[in-house]
Amino acid sequence: MLLNRTERSFPRVIIIGGGFGGVEVARKLKDKEVEVVLIDRNNFHTFQPLMYQVATGTLAEDAISFPIRKMFKSQQNFRFRMAEVLRIDNDKKEVHTSVGTYDYDYLVIATGATSNFFGNTEVEKYSLPMKSIKEALNIRSYVLQNLEEAVLRKNISDRERFLNFVVVGGGPTGVELSGAIAEIQLHMLKKDYPELSEHEMKVYLVEGTGKILGALSEKSSRDAERYLKELGVKVMVNTQVTGYDGNTITFNNGESIPTKTVIWGAGVKGQFPEGIHADYIERGNRIRTNGQCQIEGFDGIYAIGDVSAMITEDTPRGLPGVAPAAQQQGKYVAQHIMNIISEKPNEENFKYFDKGSMATVGRNRAVVDMGKLHMKGFIAWLTWMFVHLVSIFGFRNKVVTFVNWSIKFLTKNSGIRLIVNRYNRPLPVSNEEKEEKVK
Repeated sequence: MLLNRTERSFPRVIIIGGGFGGVEVARKLKDKEVEVVLIDRNNFHTFQPLMYQVATGTLAEDAISFPIRKMFKSQQNFRFRMAEVLRIDNDKKEVHTSVGTYDYDYLVIATGATSNFFGNTEVEKYSLPMKSIKEALNIRSYVLQNLEEAVLRKNISDRERFLNFVVVGGGPTGVELSGAIAEIQLHMLKKDYPELSEHEMKVYLVEGTGKILGALSEKSSRDAERYLKELGVKVMVNTQVTGYDGNTITFNNGESIPTKTVIWGAGVKGQFPEGIHADYIERGNRIRTNGQCQIEGFDGIYAIGDVSAMITEDTPRGLPGVAPAAQQQGKYVAQHIMNIISEKPNEENFKYFDKGSMATVGRNRAVVDMGKLHMKGFIAWLTWMFVHLVSIFGFRNKVVTFVNWSIKFLTKNSGIRLIVNRYNRPLPVSNEEKEEKVK
Protein backbone atom coordinates (compact mmCIF):
# COMPACT_ATOMS: atom_id res chain seq x y z
CA MET A 1 0.00 0.00 0.00
CA LEU A 2 1.35 3.43 -0.97
CA LEU A 3 0.16 6.54 0.82
CA ASN A 4 -1.30 9.44 -1.16
CA ARG A 5 0.18 12.93 -1.21
CA THR A 6 -1.71 14.24 1.84
CA GLU A 7 -0.69 11.30 4.04
CA ARG A 8 3.03 11.16 3.22
CA SER A 9 5.77 12.58 5.41
CA PHE A 10 8.33 12.91 2.62
CA PRO A 11 8.28 13.81 -1.09
CA ARG A 12 7.77 10.90 -3.46
CA VAL A 13 10.19 10.16 -6.30
CA ILE A 14 8.78 7.80 -8.91
CA ILE A 15 11.27 6.09 -11.22
CA ILE A 16 9.96 4.43 -14.37
CA GLY A 17 12.38 1.73 -15.53
CA GLY A 18 14.70 -0.66 -13.70
CA GLY A 19 17.66 -0.35 -16.04
CA PHE A 20 21.07 1.09 -15.21
CA GLY A 21 19.87 4.69 -14.88
CA GLY A 22 16.73 3.99 -12.85
CA VAL A 23 18.52 1.66 -10.45
CA GLU A 24 21.27 4.23 -9.88
CA VAL A 25 18.76 6.96 -8.99
CA ALA A 26 17.11 4.66 -6.43
CA ARG A 27 20.43 3.59 -4.92
CA LYS A 28 21.67 7.16 -4.49
CA LEU A 29 18.43 8.11 -2.68
CA LYS A 30 19.00 5.50 0.02
CA ASP A 31 18.55 6.90 3.56
CA LYS A 32 17.37 10.23 2.14
CA GLU A 33 14.13 11.88 3.30
CA VAL A 34 12.20 10.83 0.23
CA GLU A 35 9.90 7.96 -0.70
CA VAL A 36 11.28 6.05 -3.69
CA VAL A 37 8.92 4.08 -5.92
CA LEU A 38 10.39 2.15 -8.87
CA ILE A 39 7.97 0.86 -11.53
CA ASP A 40 8.94 -1.68 -14.18
CA ARG A 41 7.13 -4.29 -16.27
CA ASN A 42 9.69 -6.88 -15.09
CA ASN A 43 10.66 -7.69 -11.52
CA PHE A 44 14.34 -7.93 -12.41
CA HIS A 45 17.24 -5.81 -13.64
CA THR A 46 19.05 -7.08 -16.74
CA PHE A 47 22.76 -6.63 -17.41
CA GLN A 48 22.28 -5.85 -21.09
CA PRO A 49 25.95 -5.83 -22.18
CA LEU A 50 25.97 -9.63 -21.80
CA MET A 51 22.60 -10.23 -23.46
CA TYR A 52 24.32 -11.62 -26.54
CA GLN A 53 25.84 -14.41 -24.42
CA VAL A 54 22.34 -15.53 -23.45
CA ALA A 55 21.37 -15.43 -27.14
CA THR A 56 24.30 -17.68 -28.05
CA GLY A 57 24.10 -20.07 -25.10
CA THR A 58 27.19 -19.09 -23.12
CA LEU A 59 25.12 -17.90 -20.15
CA ALA A 60 21.67 -18.72 -18.80
CA GLU A 61 19.24 -15.83 -18.48
CA ASP A 62 19.40 -15.80 -14.68
CA ALA A 63 23.16 -15.16 -14.77
CA ILE A 64 22.62 -11.62 -16.08
CA SER A 65 19.36 -10.87 -14.27
CA PHE A 66 18.85 -9.83 -10.66
CA PRO A 67 15.59 -9.40 -8.69
CA ILE A 68 14.86 -5.72 -8.11
CA ARG A 69 13.29 -6.30 -4.70
CA LYS A 70 16.35 -8.26 -3.57
CA MET A 71 18.60 -5.51 -4.87
CA PHE A 72 16.94 -3.00 -2.52
CA LYS A 73 16.03 -5.28 0.40
CA SER A 74 17.95 -3.13 2.89
CA GLN A 75 16.66 0.22 1.60
CA GLN A 76 13.83 1.25 3.91
CA ASN A 77 12.55 4.12 1.77
CA PHE A 78 12.19 1.99 -1.37
CA ARG A 79 9.07 0.40 -2.86
CA PHE A 80 8.68 -1.57 -6.09
CA ARG A 81 5.64 -2.09 -8.31
CA MET A 82 5.63 -4.49 -11.26
CA ALA A 83 3.37 -2.81 -13.79
CA GLU A 84 2.99 -1.34 -17.25
CA VAL A 85 3.05 2.46 -17.19
CA LEU A 86 0.21 3.69 -19.38
CA ARG A 87 0.27 7.45 -19.12
CA ILE A 88 1.87 10.42 -17.34
CA ASP A 89 -0.34 13.32 -16.23
CA ASN A 90 1.98 16.23 -15.49
CA ASP A 91 -0.82 18.62 -14.54
CA LYS A 92 -2.02 16.33 -11.76
CA LYS A 93 1.46 14.91 -11.16
CA GLU A 94 0.22 11.34 -11.56
CA VAL A 95 1.50 8.16 -13.19
CA HIS A 96 -1.23 5.85 -14.50
CA THR A 97 -0.25 2.17 -14.53
CA SER A 98 -1.85 -1.22 -15.12
CA VAL A 99 -2.12 -1.72 -11.34
CA GLY A 100 -3.27 1.74 -10.30
CA THR A 101 -2.47 5.45 -10.27
CA TYR A 102 0.35 6.95 -8.22
CA ASP A 103 1.00 10.59 -7.53
CA TYR A 104 4.51 11.98 -7.44
CA ASP A 105 6.55 15.02 -6.49
CA TYR A 106 9.46 14.12 -8.77
CA LEU A 107 9.44 11.76 -11.73
CA VAL A 108 12.40 10.10 -13.44
CA ILE A 109 11.78 8.50 -16.85
CA ALA A 110 14.44 5.83 -17.41
CA THR A 111 12.54 3.54 -19.76
CA GLY A 112 15.44 2.79 -22.10
CA ALA A 113 15.20 1.98 -25.77
CA THR A 114 13.81 -0.62 -28.13
CA SER A 115 14.82 -1.74 -31.62
CA ASN A 116 14.46 0.77 -34.44
CA PHE A 117 13.56 -0.72 -37.82
CA PHE A 118 13.38 2.70 -39.49
CA GLY A 119 9.89 2.11 -40.80
CA ASN A 120 10.67 -1.16 -42.59
CA THR A 121 7.69 -3.24 -41.46
CA GLU A 122 8.76 -6.30 -43.45
CA VAL A 123 12.15 -6.44 -41.74
CA GLU A 124 10.48 -5.81 -38.37
CA LYS A 125 8.10 -8.74 -38.96
CA TYR A 126 10.66 -11.37 -39.87
CA SER A 127 13.94 -10.40 -38.17
CA LEU A 128 14.89 -11.03 -34.55
CA PRO A 129 15.67 -8.07 -32.27
CA MET A 130 17.65 -8.42 -29.04
CA LYS A 131 16.59 -5.82 -26.49
CA SER A 132 15.17 -8.11 -23.79
CA ILE A 133 15.80 -11.47 -22.14
CA LYS A 134 12.83 -12.95 -23.97
CA GLU A 135 14.18 -11.79 -27.33
CA ALA A 136 17.63 -13.18 -26.51
CA LEU A 137 16.09 -16.56 -25.69
CA ASN A 138 14.15 -16.43 -28.96
CA ILE A 139 17.44 -16.02 -30.83
CA ARG A 140 19.02 -18.94 -28.95
CA SER A 141 16.09 -21.21 -29.74
CA TYR A 142 15.79 -20.12 -33.36
CA VAL A 143 19.48 -20.57 -34.16
CA LEU A 144 19.32 -24.13 -32.79
CA GLN A 145 15.99 -24.80 -34.51
CA ASN A 146 17.49 -23.88 -37.86
CA LEU A 147 20.46 -26.18 -37.28
CA GLU A 148 18.00 -28.98 -36.52
CA GLU A 149 16.08 -28.15 -39.69
CA ALA A 150 19.28 -28.19 -41.74
CA VAL A 151 20.08 -31.73 -40.59
CA LEU A 152 16.79 -32.94 -42.08
CA ARG A 153 17.66 -31.72 -45.58
CA LYS A 154 19.91 -33.91 -47.70
CA ASN A 155 20.81 -31.40 -50.41
CA ILE A 156 23.31 -28.63 -49.65
CA SER A 157 21.21 -26.12 -51.61
CA ASP A 158 18.18 -26.90 -49.43
CA ARG A 159 20.23 -26.35 -46.26
CA GLU A 160 21.65 -22.97 -47.29
CA ARG A 161 18.88 -20.76 -45.89
CA PHE A 162 19.04 -22.53 -42.54
CA LEU A 163 22.81 -22.22 -42.24
CA ASN A 164 23.25 -18.56 -43.22
CA PHE A 165 23.12 -16.24 -40.20
CA VAL A 166 22.97 -12.50 -40.82
CA VAL A 167 23.58 -9.92 -38.07
CA VAL A 168 22.62 -6.37 -39.04
CA GLY A 169 24.41 -3.53 -37.21
CA GLY A 170 28.14 -3.15 -36.70
CA GLY A 171 28.08 -1.68 -33.20
CA PRO A 172 29.37 -3.55 -30.12
CA THR A 173 26.25 -5.75 -29.96
CA GLY A 174 26.48 -6.81 -33.60
CA VAL A 175 30.23 -7.40 -33.44
CA GLU A 176 30.03 -9.46 -30.25
CA LEU A 177 27.01 -11.44 -31.44
CA SER A 178 28.43 -12.31 -34.85
CA GLY A 179 31.72 -13.35 -33.24
CA ALA A 180 29.88 -15.60 -30.79
CA ILE A 181 27.82 -17.27 -33.54
CA ALA A 182 31.03 -17.83 -35.53
CA GLU A 183 32.50 -19.63 -32.53
CA ILE A 184 29.47 -21.94 -32.51
CA GLN A 185 30.38 -22.79 -36.10
CA LEU A 186 34.05 -23.41 -35.25
CA HIS A 187 33.79 -25.25 -31.94
CA MET A 188 30.34 -26.80 -31.66
CA LEU A 189 28.80 -27.52 -35.06
CA LYS A 190 30.80 -30.63 -35.95
CA LYS A 191 30.46 -32.10 -32.43
CA ASP A 192 26.70 -31.69 -32.16
CA TYR A 193 25.77 -31.97 -35.83
CA PRO A 194 28.17 -34.44 -37.53
CA GLU A 195 25.84 -34.52 -40.54
CA LEU A 196 26.73 -30.90 -41.30
CA SER A 197 30.00 -29.38 -42.53
CA GLU A 198 31.31 -26.29 -40.77
CA HIS A 199 31.99 -24.83 -44.22
CA GLU A 200 28.25 -24.83 -44.94
CA MET A 201 27.47 -22.50 -42.05
CA LYS A 202 28.13 -18.85 -42.79
CA VAL A 203 27.94 -15.76 -40.58
CA TYR A 204 27.52 -12.27 -42.03
CA LEU A 205 27.84 -8.90 -40.29
CA VAL A 206 26.17 -6.04 -42.17
CA GLU A 207 26.97 -2.37 -41.41
CA GLY A 208 25.50 0.61 -43.22
CA THR A 209 28.47 2.93 -42.66
CA GLY A 210 32.08 2.59 -43.77
CA LYS A 211 33.34 0.79 -40.65
CA ILE A 212 32.23 -1.35 -37.73
CA LEU A 213 32.42 -0.05 -34.14
CA GLY A 214 31.93 3.51 -35.34
CA ALA A 215 32.10 4.94 -31.80
CA LEU A 216 35.56 3.46 -31.20
CA SER A 217 38.91 4.45 -32.66
CA GLU A 218 40.06 3.60 -36.16
CA LYS A 219 42.55 1.12 -34.68
CA SER A 220 39.84 -0.69 -32.74
CA SER A 221 37.59 -0.81 -35.77
CA ARG A 222 40.32 -2.30 -37.96
CA ASP A 223 41.42 -4.79 -35.31
CA ALA A 224 37.85 -5.91 -34.64
CA GLU A 225 37.19 -6.42 -38.35
CA ARG A 226 40.39 -8.47 -38.67
CA TYR A 227 39.38 -10.64 -35.68
CA LEU A 228 35.94 -11.25 -37.16
CA LYS A 229 37.42 -12.30 -40.49
CA GLU A 230 39.81 -14.67 -38.68
CA LEU A 231 36.71 -16.30 -37.19
CA GLY A 232 35.21 -16.62 -40.65
CA VAL A 233 32.65 -13.81 -40.38
CA LYS A 234 31.94 -12.08 -43.69
CA VAL A 235 31.91 -8.33 -42.88
CA MET A 236 29.85 -6.18 -45.24
CA VAL A 237 30.31 -2.40 -44.75
CA ASN A 238 28.59 0.44 -46.64
CA THR A 239 25.67 -1.94 -47.05
CA GLN A 240 22.07 -1.10 -46.17
CA VAL A 241 19.19 -3.53 -45.85
CA THR A 242 16.36 -2.83 -48.28
CA GLY A 243 14.12 -5.78 -47.50
CA TYR A 244 13.69 -9.17 -45.87
CA ASP A 245 10.80 -11.48 -46.67
CA GLY A 246 11.68 -14.23 -44.21
CA ASN A 247 13.66 -16.20 -46.78
CA THR A 248 15.99 -13.72 -48.49
CA ILE A 249 17.54 -10.47 -47.26
CA THR A 250 18.28 -7.82 -49.90
CA PHE A 251 20.69 -4.87 -49.90
CA ASN A 252 21.05 -1.49 -51.59
CA ASN A 253 23.92 -2.73 -53.75
CA GLY A 254 21.68 -5.31 -55.41
CA GLU A 255 23.11 -8.27 -53.51
CA SER A 256 21.01 -10.72 -51.53
CA ILE A 257 21.54 -13.60 -49.09
CA PRO A 258 19.17 -16.56 -48.68
CA THR A 259 18.62 -16.88 -44.93
CA LYS A 260 16.06 -17.84 -42.33
CA THR A 261 17.89 -15.93 -39.57
CA VAL A 262 18.36 -12.16 -39.54
CA ILE A 263 19.27 -10.66 -36.16
CA TRP A 264 18.60 -6.92 -36.00
CA GLY A 265 20.91 -4.64 -34.05
CA ALA A 266 21.13 -1.71 -36.47
CA GLY A 267 19.40 0.96 -34.44
CA VAL A 268 17.48 1.88 -31.31
CA LYS A 269 14.73 4.31 -30.44
CA GLY A 270 13.48 5.58 -27.11
CA GLN A 271 10.35 4.10 -25.54
CA PHE A 272 8.21 5.92 -23.02
CA PRO A 273 4.56 6.18 -21.92
CA GLU A 274 2.01 8.70 -23.21
CA GLY A 275 2.02 12.17 -21.75
CA ILE A 276 5.12 13.75 -23.30
CA HIS A 277 4.22 16.24 -26.03
CA ALA A 278 5.66 15.67 -29.50
CA ASP A 279 7.39 19.08 -29.35
CA TYR A 280 9.85 17.58 -26.85
CA ILE A 281 10.73 14.51 -28.91
CA GLU A 282 14.02 14.42 -30.82
CA ARG A 283 15.38 12.11 -33.48
CA GLY A 284 15.33 8.48 -32.45
CA ASN A 285 12.16 9.03 -30.39
CA ARG A 286 14.17 10.42 -27.49
CA ILE A 287 12.96 13.03 -25.01
CA ARG A 288 14.82 16.35 -25.18
CA THR A 289 16.22 17.52 -21.85
CA ASN A 290 18.23 20.50 -20.69
CA GLY A 291 21.74 20.30 -19.26
CA GLN A 292 20.32 19.22 -15.90
CA CYS A 293 18.43 16.19 -17.28
CA GLN A 294 15.06 17.92 -16.90
CA ILE A 295 12.35 17.95 -19.55
CA GLU A 296 11.80 21.62 -20.23
CA GLY A 297 8.21 22.68 -19.64
CA PHE A 298 7.54 19.76 -17.29
CA ASP A 299 7.76 20.53 -13.60
CA GLY A 300 9.88 18.01 -11.70
CA ILE A 301 10.28 15.47 -14.54
CA TYR A 302 13.65 14.09 -15.61
CA ALA A 303 14.64 11.79 -18.48
CA ILE A 304 17.89 9.80 -18.38
CA GLY A 305 19.67 7.01 -20.24
CA ASP A 306 18.76 5.81 -23.71
CA VAL A 307 15.39 7.55 -23.66
CA SER A 308 16.91 11.01 -23.19
CA ALA A 309 18.43 13.43 -25.68
CA MET A 310 20.59 15.96 -23.90
CA ILE A 311 21.25 18.39 -26.75
CA THR A 312 23.89 20.91 -25.67
CA GLU A 313 26.93 22.59 -27.19
CA ASP A 314 29.12 19.83 -25.78
CA THR A 315 26.71 17.05 -26.86
CA PRO A 316 24.99 18.21 -30.08
CA ARG A 317 23.88 14.63 -30.85
CA GLY A 318 23.09 13.69 -27.27
CA LEU A 319 24.93 11.34 -24.95
CA PRO A 320 26.07 7.86 -26.04
CA GLY A 321 23.61 5.07 -25.32
CA VAL A 322 25.84 3.17 -22.92
CA ALA A 323 25.42 2.02 -19.33
CA PRO A 324 28.00 4.43 -17.78
CA ALA A 325 26.17 7.46 -19.22
CA ALA A 326 22.86 6.29 -17.72
CA GLN A 327 24.48 5.54 -14.37
CA GLN A 328 26.20 8.91 -14.20
CA GLN A 329 22.95 10.67 -15.08
CA GLY A 330 21.17 8.65 -12.40
CA LYS A 331 23.64 9.76 -9.76
CA TYR A 332 23.37 13.38 -10.91
CA VAL A 333 19.55 13.38 -10.90
CA ALA A 334 19.37 11.91 -7.38
CA GLN A 335 21.61 14.71 -6.11
CA HIS A 336 19.70 17.31 -8.13
CA ILE A 337 16.41 16.25 -6.50
CA MET A 338 17.89 16.34 -3.02
CA ASN A 339 19.35 19.81 -3.68
CA ILE A 340 15.88 21.07 -4.61
CA ILE A 341 14.34 19.52 -1.50
CA SER A 342 17.12 20.97 0.67
CA GLU A 343 16.83 24.33 -1.13
CA LYS A 344 20.43 24.17 -2.29
CA PRO A 345 21.46 25.72 -5.62
CA ASN A 346 21.71 23.51 -8.69
CA GLU A 347 24.11 25.52 -10.80
CA GLU A 348 26.26 22.85 -12.46
CA ASN A 349 25.00 21.02 -15.53
CA PHE A 350 25.55 17.32 -15.98
CA LYS A 351 28.90 16.38 -17.50
CA TYR A 352 29.53 12.92 -18.85
CA PHE A 353 32.89 11.37 -18.06
CA ASP A 354 33.83 8.91 -20.78
CA LYS A 355 35.63 6.00 -19.13
CA GLY A 356 36.30 4.33 -22.47
CA SER A 357 34.71 1.83 -24.84
CA MET A 358 35.32 -1.84 -25.52
CA ALA A 359 34.05 -4.85 -27.43
CA THR A 360 34.96 -8.52 -27.46
CA VAL A 361 35.27 -10.56 -30.63
CA GLY A 362 35.24 -14.13 -29.41
CA ARG A 363 37.75 -16.06 -27.36
CA ASN A 364 41.02 -14.21 -26.57
CA ARG A 365 40.04 -11.32 -28.84
CA ALA A 366 38.85 -7.87 -27.83
CA VAL A 367 39.49 -4.17 -28.38
CA VAL A 368 39.57 -1.48 -25.69
CA ASP A 369 39.82 2.32 -25.99
CA MET A 370 40.57 4.31 -22.84
CA GLY A 371 41.39 7.86 -23.79
CA LYS A 372 44.54 7.67 -25.91
CA LEU A 373 45.26 4.14 -24.73
CA HIS A 374 44.36 1.38 -27.19
CA MET A 375 44.50 -2.31 -26.29
CA LYS A 376 43.75 -5.37 -28.37
CA GLY A 377 43.98 -9.14 -28.24
CA PHE A 378 44.32 -11.19 -25.06
CA ILE A 379 45.07 -8.28 -22.68
CA ALA A 380 42.05 -6.37 -23.99
CA TRP A 381 39.96 -9.54 -23.61
CA LEU A 382 40.99 -9.91 -19.96
CA THR A 383 40.20 -6.23 -19.38
CA TRP A 384 36.78 -6.64 -20.99
CA MET A 385 36.02 -9.69 -18.82
CA PHE A 386 37.11 -7.97 -15.61
CA VAL A 387 35.07 -4.82 -16.24
CA HIS A 388 31.92 -6.77 -17.07
CA LEU A 389 32.35 -9.26 -14.25
CA VAL A 390 32.64 -6.62 -11.53
CA SER A 391 29.68 -4.72 -13.01
CA ILE A 392 27.17 -7.60 -12.77
CA PHE A 393 24.75 -7.34 -9.83
CA GLY A 394 24.86 -10.12 -7.26
CA PHE A 395 27.65 -12.31 -5.91
CA ARG A 396 26.01 -15.49 -7.26
CA ASN A 397 25.75 -14.00 -10.74
CA LYS A 398 29.42 -13.03 -10.68
CA VAL A 399 30.45 -16.54 -9.65
CA VAL A 400 28.17 -18.28 -12.17
CA THR A 401 29.39 -16.03 -14.98
CA PHE A 402 33.06 -16.54 -14.06
CA VAL A 403 32.62 -20.33 -13.89
CA ASN A 404 30.86 -20.42 -17.27
CA TRP A 405 33.55 -18.27 -18.86
CA SER A 406 36.28 -20.45 -17.37
CA ILE A 407 34.69 -23.66 -18.67
CA LYS A 408 34.25 -22.16 -22.11
CA PHE A 409 37.87 -20.97 -22.16
CA LEU A 410 39.21 -24.37 -21.18
CA THR A 411 36.89 -26.55 -23.28
CA LYS A 412 35.74 -24.23 -26.12
CA ASN A 413 32.26 -25.45 -25.26
CA SER A 414 29.52 -22.94 -26.12
CA GLY A 415 27.41 -23.98 -23.13
CA ILE A 416 23.60 -23.99 -23.02
CA ARG A 417 22.14 -25.49 -26.18
CA LEU A 418 18.55 -26.01 -25.09
CA ILE A 419 15.38 -25.27 -27.03
CA VAL A 420 13.12 -24.83 -24.02
CA ASN A 421 10.47 -22.67 -25.66
CA ARG A 422 10.33 -23.06 -29.41
CA TYR A 423 10.31 -19.75 -31.29
CA ASN A 424 7.58 -19.62 -33.91
CA ARG A 425 8.47 -16.88 -36.36
CA PRO A 426 5.75 -15.46 -38.69
CA LEU A 427 5.53 -17.57 -41.83
CA PRO A 428 7.10 -15.94 -44.92
CA VAL A 429 4.77 -14.79 -47.67
CA SER A 430 4.79 -17.15 -50.66
CA ASN A 431 5.58 -15.96 -54.19
CA GLU A 432 1.95 -16.51 -55.14
CA GLU A 433 0.75 -14.29 -52.29
CA LYS A 434 3.29 -11.61 -53.26
CA GLU A 435 1.99 -11.60 -56.83
CA GLU A 436 -1.59 -11.35 -55.56
CA LYS A 437 -0.69 -8.30 -53.46
CA VAL A 438 0.89 -6.58 -56.45
CA LYS A 439 -2.30 -7.10 -58.45
